[in-house]
Amino acid sequence: MTTIALNDDILKLAEELASTEGRPLEAVFEDALREKLARGSSPIPNRSLRLPTFRGTGVRPGVNLDSNAALLDLMDEADDLG
Repeated sequence: MTTIALNDDILKLAEELASTEGRPLEAVFEDALREKLARGSSPIPNRSLRLPTFRGTGVRPGVNLDSNAALLDLMDEADDLG
């Protein structure tokens, strides 16, 4: 038997899953670890991502990029115009 330290949130979720499935907690962790190991251990390559940039004068006056609601309103206005 081995003792490991776990994040409390992960432990709580695992305990809930074990209870729901009527299985021992150890079995839940063993299955999760087996599944992860079966997928392989090759990490996803760290590729740099180039985003396209465009010329312009910046954000239109009155546009608030911090407000989802304001952006949705502007998009709805654009749909109504075209």
